[in-house]
Amino acid sequence: MRSKDRISYFYDGDVGSVYFGPNHPMKPHRLCMTHHLVLSYDLHKKMEIYRPHKAYPVELAQFHSADYVEFLHRITPDKQHLFSNELARYNLGEDCPVFDNLFEFCQIYAGGTIDAARRLNNKLCDIAINWAGGLHHAKKCGASGFCYINDLVLGILELLKHHPRVLYIDIDVHHGDGVEEAFYFTDRVMTVSFHKFGDLFFPGTGDVKEIGEREGKFYAINVPLKNGIDDTSFTRLFKTIISKVIETYQPGAIVLQCGADSLAGDRLGCFNLSIDGHAECVRFVKKFNIPLLVTGGGGYTKENVARCWTVETGVLLDSDLPNEIPENEYIKYFSPEFSLRIPNGHIENLNSKSYLSTIKMQVLENLRCIQHAPSVQLQEVPPDFYIPDFDEDEQNPDERVHQHTQDKDIQRDDEYYDGDNDNGPNMDDAQN
Repeated sequence: MRSKDRISYFYDGDVGSVYFGPNHPMKPHRLCMTHHLVLSYDLHKKMEIYRPHKAYPVELAQFHSADYVEFLHRITPDKQHLFSNELARYNLGEDCPVFDNLFEFCQIYAGGTIDAARRLNNKLCDIAINWAGGLHHAKKCGASGFCYINDLVLGILELLKHHPRVLYIDIDVHHGDGVEEAFYFTDRVMTVSFHKFGDLFFPGTGDVKEIGEREGKFYAINVPLKNGIDDTSFTRLFKTIISKVIETYQPGAIVLQCGADSLAGDRLGCFNLSIDGHAECVRFVKKFNIPLLVTGGGGYTKENVARCWTVETGVLLDSDLPNEIPENEYIKYFSPEFSLRIPNGHIENLNSKSYLSTIKMQVLENLRCIQHAPSVQLQEVPPDFYIPDFDEDEQNPDERVHQHTQDKDIQRDDEYYDGDNDNGPNMDDAQN
């Protein structure tokens, strides 16, 4: 196992306390559940735990348009009726609702991914984990698919300051369209997405024929799959393609988006993957020993999301976890079995051997069009953003001081949340 200081894990309990609404499938509460499960298995003792900084608007505007960032900063549930034109322009509404503390939620999950990239850049860790990140649908000028700020693009932009080439891998059931679109015209980022495609499945992009354009031609790889793919088919295809990608592209860093909606039994998914099958992809990527940034993503059966990302934290730490879930604050969600593994799905597998073979051959053929890893002219590395200190004298003492704000100027490199220090809510039955 790598020494403790080589794996950095980012978590802020406030990120799990926001609420998209009673009928919305996205439940950030799953992040509190994941974190408590990680704690209950004592995984926090094998890695460094950090609370991420809240990303500043200027950081978010490294990718997103300044007017969109400014609007997210301003909009609140009680004011949204005044901004119907802007809500439509920026695609906020039913899928991407306005809720309390929306902007702070974005700042925290994006800050985690940016911090993770910076620690990798500065060689302070080999692997950085931000389960709150991975919101891969957000676009430059608007929200999409439950995603408001594209933390993955921001993290990749940070990695590009130090690495000539960055590889992005996405195993969410949905196509990683926002990340692909951001880097569609460059050879400095290769995007590889394994996803359900067809039947008008969201977001409707990700055909094998979408390969990038101009300098980015052949640097976007899409692996479109049909309903019901199982562990054996998925992992075989994944290993074949990723091996060839890494051999050909020789990335300096990898970003792996581990959306858990590709698991069997997901509320919005349609695959048959077990947690072990999903985690095998993480294990495989880790073996290349390339600086690795790991994020969450989709996942709408929240107890399975928590199980999956806990197992994958274990995989990244080379730790096998007992199947019986230890006592923790959210133990009731794992009844009646209280087990870490879940049964395989029973959706009919529509991915025939000939179909998968055809997809594999098309992808490998496209990879053959890349002669070698692209060279990048040496240039001065841009500095990390200067993060200004806040002036306590300017703070309004009548405002409610958030736990996050109280802790903001305390340097705690090895903090984790347990018991009374956790900011996660005990959610009511409306969020089950």
